[in-house]
Amino acid sequence: MTTRERFVMRLKKLRAERGMTQEALAEKAGISRSYIARLELGRQDPTLGTLEKLAKALKVPVAKLLE
Repeated sequence: MTTRERFVMRLKKLRAERGMTQEALAEKAGISRSYIARLELGRQDPTLGTLEKLAKALKVPVAKLLE
């Protein structure tokens, strides 16, 4: 499994565990919902800044998104 595939699975799982929609996560992280969708489809790689925003919104360390 690639790093991208692990990230996609982890992002979806963490978002679902928190009962958040893509829209809710996007709003909380300060990024667009379409960008969240592209990340979850594995069509785009996140920047370090985006990883930090997602981790903060999901209340996890950045490393948790990449496990």
